[in-house]
Amino acid sequence: MTLDRRSLLGLLGAGAATPALAQADHAGQVAFLHGVASGDPDQHSAVFWTRVTPADPSAGDVDVTLEVAKDAGFSDMVRRSTGLRARAERDFTVKHDLDGQGLEPGREYFYRFVANGVTSPVGRVRTLAADATPQVALAVVSCQLYPGGLFNAYEAISQLERLDAVVHLGDYIYEYGAAPGDYGMATGARLDRAPLPPHEIVTLADYRTRHAQYKTDPDLQAAHARAAFICVWDDHEIANDAWIQGAENHQPETEGDYAARKAIALRAYYEWMPIREPKAGGMKEAIYRSFHFGDLASLHMVETRLTARIEQMEFADIPMTADGRPDIAAFEAQRQDPSRDLLGEAQRRWLGDAMAQSKQAGRPWQILGNQVVMARVKGPNIEQMLPPAQVAQMVATLPEDVRPQVEAAIQLFKLGLPFNLDSWDGYPAGRERLYETMKQAGVEPIVLAGDSHAFWVNELYDNGGERRGVEFGTSSISSPSPGDMVGGLPLGLALEAANPEVKFCDQASKGYVLLTLDRDQAVGELRAVSTIMAKPYENRTVKRYRMARTDTGPGALEDVTAPA
Repeated sequence: MTLDRRSLLGLLGAGAATPALAQADHAGQVAFLHGVASGDPDQHSAVFWTRVTPADPSAGDVDVTLEVAKDAGFSDMVRRSTGLRARAERDFTVKHDLDGQGLEPGREYFYRFVANGVTSPVGRVRTLAADATPQVALAVVSCQLYPGGLFNAYEAISQLERLDAVVHLGDYIYEYGAAPGDYGMATGARLDRAPLPPHEIVTLADYRTRHAQYKTDPDLQAAHARAAFICVWDDHEIANDAWIQGAENHQPETEGDYAARKAIALRAYYEWMPIREPKAGGMKEAIYRSFHFGDLASLHMVETRLTARIEQMEFADIPMTADGRPDIAAFEAQRQDPSRDLLGEAQRRWLGDAMAQSKQAGRPWQILGNQVVMARVKGPNIEQMLPPAQVAQMVATLPEDVRPQVEAAIQLFKLGLPFNLDSWDGYPAGRERLYETMKQAGVEPIVLAGDSHAFWVNELYDNGGERRGVEFGTSSISSPSPGDMVGGLPLGLALEAANPEVKFCDQASKGYVLLTLDRDQAVGELRAVSTIMAKPYENRTVKRYRMARTDTGPGALEDVTAPA
């Protein structure tokens, strides 16, 4: 199907911003430039979000009203919350939770905001079911680099007929600047999508400006208006390769204290995202939480960056033996260190209890919303697949700034090293502890993963060879993958061939995963858009995998992709 215009849904969502702006110009007071959003739904409520842009920010706070109705015309109003405030101290963002009151479980509602006589775009939200639930549909997304390309996948999501929620696994924004060599700017310059501010974001004003720019994108607005988002951050909401005490892309000598930068980034995140605020006295970093879709499924969102992650290992740190060879044994000893972890004991204990309680409640499906790829994935030995001369010829065609990295990776992967040390492969002891937690809870969850900018379908096994779950990894909305950077090298096929746990890997397509569950089966569809460089574009299903539900638990993964 070719998409080249907004649907009716788009008119209800981002497209409805036009009349609001016209009213704002006439009133000369406020506008809704960043759309509306909902998030963290439960059985009777959700978090409702918008941002009011005042013509004169120095005039002070703005009174706002939230209206929720059963119909798009708002003739059947069920809630009208007055006295809300768009406060300057929160960058004029508004976030309101109905506190578990007023909405019925398992039904769709429409909502909008009103300020100074100006009406916002209209959004849709579905509350979580409380009892028998025949089906759940979740769109799984990650990694949206504003200069990396158009957010066509979000427009496609906004037009889905059935959608309970969008699960966002992180990298909602990126922190990089707009210099010619900055990440994504080769594409950003062509598309006139340079990030704002044009430098790496460090201050509170910087992070707020970057969030604001992302939420002006009409496709992202349309997706937010279509369904509630259930979000967790990854690293770029703060800085690349973040961990407990620092980040690869944070330089204290020029960018100040990391803890201060992290606090600023999280403040902006909570202001600009439709996520519940942390409980009084709780850590802002601890955003792990569960969502229950009636009697059918539970979604457990974990946090793998800021609460427990030990610093990432680097291939550049491989020690050398006395005769000048890489000391792989020493490197592996460090990688297997029991202290290396992503979740931490408190979060792991919470997760085990949550999964066990959900299973005891009779829900057949447990879903783990997790940031990084969990499967064991070693780097492929490309020269075992293709003649060395052909590999050398392919490498010679790569851009000069990429070629040395690829040449080094080809040599390292001959030694059997992991493909990505920033994923769970950099923390194998922590992964094994997680697998033991799954075993004790008696579940084989469906693991969702982002971060990699590629599509994955994986089966997960512990050190004893027992299956512990399956994994669907979503590609990015617009961020480039390693496969994008290596030209004709068949990276996805090579990763499949080198790794028993990897059933499918697509390093080229951009899009999202549509996960649909019922009592009998789970279906994961890897859905791609044909381009992120232009409109119109086409939608296609890259792969479709089915997993039946048996009396003893989830069955085998089956490739049920329709013939082309």
